[in-house]
Amino acid sequence: MLNPMSVDDVDGFLTRNLRRLEAICFRHRRSILLLLGLFTAVMGWFALQLRMDAGFEKQMPVGHEYIQTFNQYRDDVLGANRLNIVVKARKGTIWTPAALGRLYEVTQAVSFLPNIDRLGVQSLWTPNSFVNEITEDGFRADPLIAGTITPKDLTAEVIEAIQRAASQGGFVGTLVARDQTSAMIVAELLEHDRDGHRIDYVAYNRILEEQLRSKFEDADFEIQIIGFAKQIGDIADGASAVLEFCAIALLLTALAVYWYCQSVRFTLLPIVCSLTSLVWQFGTLKLLGYGLDPLAVLVPFLVFAIGVSHGVQQINFIVRELSHGRTTETAARASFTGLLIPGTLALVTAFVSFVTLVLIPIPMVRELAITASLGVGYKIVTNLVMLPLAASLCHFTKDYADRAMVKRERRSTWLRSLARVAEPRNAAVVIGITVVMFALAVWQSSDRVVGTVQAGAPELRPEARFNRDAVAISTSYDTGLDWLSVIFEAPPDSCENVAVGLYQDRFVAAMQYMPGVLSALSFSGQLRTYNEGYNEGNPKMSVVPIDPGNYASLATEIGRVRGFMNKDCSMTAVHLFLTDHKATTIERVIREVKAFRERYREDGISIRLASGNAGVQAAVNEEVHKSELPMMLYVYAAIVILVALVYRDFRAVIACCLPLTVGTFIGYWFMKELEIGLTVATLPVMVLAVGIGVDYAFYIYNRLQLHLAQGQNIVKALEHAILEVGTATIFTAITLAVGVATWMFSELKFQADMGKLLAFMFMVNMVMAMTALPALAVWLERLFPRRGAVRAPGILAH
Repeated sequence: MLNPMSVDDVDGFLTRNLRRLEAICFRHRRSILLLLGLFTAVMGWFALQLRMDAGFEKQMPVGHEYIQTFNQYRDDVLGANRLNIVVKARKGTIWTPAALGRLYEVTQAVSFLPNIDRLGVQSLWTPNSFVNEITEDGFRADPLIAGTITPKDLTAEVIEAIQRAASQGGFVGTLVARDQTSAMIVAELLEHDRDGHRIDYVAYNRILEEQLRSKFEDADFEIQIIGFAKQIGDIADGASAVLEFCAIALLLTALAVYWYCQSVRFTLLPIVCSLTSLVWQFGTLKLLGYGLDPLAVLVPFLVFAIGVSHGVQQINFIVRELSHGRTTETAARASFTGLLIPGTLALVTAFVSFVTLVLIPIPMVRELAITASLGVGYKIVTNLVMLPLAASLCHFTKDYADRAMVKRERRSTWLRSLARVAEPRNAAVVIGITVVMFALAVWQSSDRVVGTVQAGAPELRPEARFNRDAVAISTSYDTGLDWLSVIFEAPPDSCENVAVGLYQDRFVAAMQYMPGVLSALSFSGQLRTYNEGYNEGNPKMSVVPIDPGNYASLATEIGRVRGFMNKDCSMTAVHLFLTDHKATTIERVIREVKAFRERYREDGISIRLASGNAGVQAAVNEEVHKSELPMMLYVYAAIVILVALVYRDFRAVIACCLPLTVGTFIGYWFMKELEIGLTVATLPVMVLAVGIGVDYAFYIYNRLQLHLAQGQNIVKALEHAILEVGTATIFTAITLAVGVATWMFSELKFQADMGKLLAFMFMVNMVMAMTALPALAVWLERLFPRRGAVRAPGILAH
């Protein structure tokens, strides 16, 4: 029977293999660097081919109840991926020959755009806009504008007849603005073309601008365009400017690193190595067949920030070794061995954090998780192996190191005061403050919003053209820009099933006047309208008919209008148009629909949620909300396991993880105060913040373990640890915070919000690591004194 390895055996095994790896790497360093250089050149060629890639269906949670409903009935109800194009007269009304002529031209242009479902295009000029009319011959449903009329026929009498028909047909507020100054064209987009190719939303946005806005907007008419395709295109255009802000952040980082180390070579090393992993990351994405989603464009550059953080720690270690009289190669070897495992531990933790995003069954988030995980994985090679190998080929004198250390000592003089946090009395005060802040943050963040907080496109600033168009349209039309389609399912061949119409009519009455609902269009509402029309317009007949024959004949008429039913009436729909797509609005309406479904049941009829763009957004919000807690628990479980495996000490687990938890909840509080909702764009940032926070904690606790192993008491060990890595930690946090803070000036609101959030989280996690971690370490040592000597892991015994 084999005996299990003792702790000493494990330490010896780690030490021997680290020394062996160090010897192999540095013996063949030139060959390794050459191979890495060639690999970078190849991946760079693929990286140059990477393009922006967005998709409406990529945002749909796989397997979610609402998405199953959406996919099952997507051909029968209003499409969720729609374009709304408005032709607005800058002066006067839409009821002029020039204005109606311009509307005709734009309608034709929209109908022939690529990926447009022509049967789904509707405006005053399309034959699917019917006007119900009672005549001597009975009930008639004629096109609003007869097919024989062209723009050349628009006399004053014809225009007056069109205006009257639009009013009688109920199109004022839907296809015509309430103030009569504009008219709308609605078009449904197909995600794939006839050849099966998915729509390129970035290129499609340019088509919309060139073939609609630029062509038809002038001094007399304004063209307003909204919809997912326009929104994601505008985001992509703004996201392309992220390179400018990343260049600014890169320059600021380079200047800060040079100020810190006073060496051009030491400045270039961490930056070049971090950029190298970025090239590998982009090249791999291309090889895997992925693009770069506009909402995830920041993630690679956030991972770049992690690389700079680890690079500064490497430079700090090498300079300290040089000041002790070691050669550049020996110092680089010491840095390689001394930081390989703590650095790998930190990066593996960040890697696991990003991998947990795969738990969210949204294709876009899963692509984002792969993107981030690739970048973090590559950092292990570029920042922990490539950097010290490259540094060993340089030559730095002891005089340079001494000057650098003198400057560092001068800058870190005040750290001696901060190091007093390790004194038990001060540590108790810090722990007390931390507990209070933690309780306050948990309380304040308890009602944080999952989903969108602002109206309009939250990724864009309020003054962006898309949001200005969205506000203008939403204030001029009754149908709103966001709608929730609720499906009523009945047995097959239910066109004579009166119970369906009566049950749905009851539902509409309960929902249409609740807060957040702008208006409702429904199968039962159409039944009321048609029944009134067939009875000479008698208002008393605006009811759902209870005679099965009459009910069936009206259903046949309604079937001519797309969006309310399928062929055998086994599916009928209610479209609830919402005031906005804020998470609170959608959640309230969804909650009321579910409450009605539970409270009022009808045999043989079921209510299903949900289609429409609000239905898709509700599904996304629910998945983010459902996945957030398990995901964060997995992240922290991974951190706990990794810390326990490396340090084999529960004190290390508590000291490293508790400050991180406090920082996370403070971040949630910050999001609430700045009205930043937890979305698919912000969730990865919180995960990244956990990864950065762990980095700070690992490097500090690493040095603490070394000094404890050398026989120092906890107070002295913490003081030395803070003095040795405190400057690098604080410097890295400030540098990264300043770099990402430049994003606050981005045209994209979500980039600006991410800049604020990241800058805040970098600083909060640094403060937690520099204060709460030492304070907890001191009192854990007092409350649970060690029985034996502290073992320094092999990584530290070098």
